[in-house]
Amino acid sequence: MPSSAPEVNRPGHLLTIGELARRAGVTTSALRYYEEVGLLPPPVRVSGQRRYPESAARVVGTILLYSDAGFTLAEQKALMAPRSGASGEWERTARRKLAELDERIARAQAAREAITHGLRCPHEDIEQCPHFRAGVTARLAGRRLPESHRQLHGRQPDEAAACAE
Repeated sequence: MPSSAPEVNRPGHLLTIGELARRAGVTTSALRYYEEVGLLPPPVRVSGQRRYPESAARVVGTILLYSDAGFTLAEQKALMAPRSGASGEWERTARRKLAELDERIARAQAAREAITHGLRCPHEDIEQCPHFRAGVTARLAGRRLPESHRQLHGRQPDEAAACAE
């Protein structure tokens, strides 16, 4: 019968792949993949089985944190490389990700505002809304939602009133 008591490991104890997976909250296949792509250092083998140092849990935690922040595995590899040898690569990667996040935030805010406008628009048929029609025209001209939505609405305080033109 499995114990519900927390794992207590001796100092220097090596973790099996299952123990590391449970501790980090990931699958064993994820750990093998992290190892394959070079994010998780190859473990020692004991009787052919992977054995990880306890510090591997922090490495997996770092991978998960970077994933939560939106970094790809390739970007994570650059971030996890020693900074001394990468000469600014860490900073360039982080700055590129910030710019990407700013763009995603702008798209999400524009989408939110467009949907809010659609909910407040007094036109029974949204295709009769001059702002919606202008947005369709702008999209067909190659402009994305954030650009066309800012241009169309100019941050008007009462979009429904502006729509009643």
